[in-house]
Amino acid sequence: QVQLQESGGGSVQAGGSLRLSCGASGSTIRNICMGWFRQAPGKEREGVALAYSTYAPVYSAFAEGRFAVSIDDFKDILYLQMNSLRPEDSGMYYCAARRSSGFCAGFGGFRPDDYWGQGTQVIVSS
Repeated sequence: QVQLQESGGGSVQAGGSLRLSCGASGSTIRNICMGWFRQAPGKEREGVALAYSTYAPVYSAFAEGRFAVSIDDFKDILYLQMNSLRPEDSGMYYCAARRSSGFCAGFGGFRPDDYWGQGTQVIVSS
């Protein structure tokens, strides 16, 4: 059983930066596909970034070049550095961990019964 807790959200102006953290407890996140997702009001949840061990991360098109995901395997923390933020980046950001160990299988590989955090709110004003 893995418990996930996000932090680091807040309000920033367009062009600013935020660093989100996702602390895991109950079990290590080594060798587990980890992901960041977001959901804006009235919109479906969408994938932001995936990270697995030392493999190259995967980003959605809107995150490529602006966001950077990383894992601290020893501290069991997942990070998301977000730069050049835009108003359309506003929303609730969630981290998630696959129940089964192994490579990431894309954003669609995450299921409702995987481990999800409660989310952290990001607001970007123009």
